[in-house]
Amino acid sequence: MKITQDKVASFHYVLKDGDTQLETSRDDEPVLYLHGHQNVLPAMEKGLEGLAAGATVSLTLSPAEAYGERRDGATQRIPIKHLVDHVKLKNKLRPGMTVAINTEHGPQDAVLLKVGKFNVDVDANHPYAGKTLTFDLEVMSVRDATAEELSHGHAHGVGGHHHD
Repeated sequence: MKITQDKVASFHYVLKDGDTQLETSRDDEPVLYLHGHQNVLPAMEKGLEGLAAGATVSLTLSPAEAYGERRDGATQRIPIKHLVDHVKLKNKLRPGMTVAINTEHGPQDAVLLKVGKFNVDVDANHPYAGKTLTFDLEVMSVRDATAEELSHGHAHGVGGHHHD
């Protein structure tokens, strides 16, 4: 079975900036996504189209295809309570660390610039904005989506989305 519209695929990845490894899924469960439903970067989805379990592909994405160009002046001051897991993070917040901010579009990554008592200043650019990134991908599985996954618009289960 090949990755096409409405198939659920899982893959492992290694993300690199040049020769520097930034992330890998190899130490965890593979990423699970519903193809054709904007669950991954569009250029990544295009690169996975038509592949079957066991296939590998290396995709080099420009900033425009990945996380966008860096925007100057994209700093914001936000209340600490808008950070994901803000209670756990309260005394651990340090400039330079990446945090997730609760937004109307879901959690969004940002880099802390300054930490105050009630507010933080963040760089709202994605931490990988402005970078040409290489994703080394290995397709682990491909299956038909369930009716529930199709109605929700995303994959369910390990590596995908879990409903409470």
